Amino acid sequence: MHLKVRVKICGITNISDMDASIKYGTHYAGLMFFEKSPRFVNLNLARQLSLHAGNKIKKVAVTVNLNNQILDEIVKKVPLDFIQLHGNETPKRVREIKTRYNLPVIKAIGISEPADLDFISPFKDVADQLLIDAKSPSSSVLPGGNGLNFDWQLLKNFKFQCPWLLAGGLNSDNAAEAISLTGATQLDLSSGVEKSPGLKDNKKISLFMSAI
Repeated sequence: MHLKVRVKICGITNISDMDASIKYGTHYAGLMFFEKSPRFVNLNLARQLSLHAGNKIKKVAVTVNLNNQILDEIVKKVPLDFIQLHGNETPKRVREIKTRYNLPVIKAIGISEPADLDFISPFKDVADQLLIDAKSPSSSVLPGGNGLNFDWQLLKNFKFQCPWLLAGGLNSDNAAEAISLTGATQLDLSSGVEKSPGLKDNKKISLFMSAI
């Protein structure tokens, strides 16, 4: 049986990249609300991109340790399908956010060694989906989106108890291998389809979608 792999392109910053994501059949578009990221979008731009996309793609707000006040503003202004939590949010905080906004939550978890897999279980009942990413180096200001991958063998026999996405250094050259090693049916990428941080490359998006 051939399972269709769903793709999330993260860090969409302009209309033409949103259009390309829709055109090539990606399932989710990530809007980055982390100010230190080169892919950061402010509320007005995020709203414009989200309204432009309409229901042709799932819109995901990517956030890092935001308080309710800022999240309230985002959710009020930007039509969203998911909230992604990419910080140190606890299972309790994930549940709070889910309840407060009545939106499905994707919780990102960084992995670099077998012990990190223990962080997955506490979130399986509170998050709607998990995003398994390479753990950021301690020197990095970005909690993800560093274009790094981790040893995918770590996930080889891991049984997930809820839907999940694989992230970290994915591109058209390694996507098929990542899928076969981890069994992932959803992939998340950003730099792997960019010409420069925050600007996507149509040809790379097309190549990536063909590769999977």
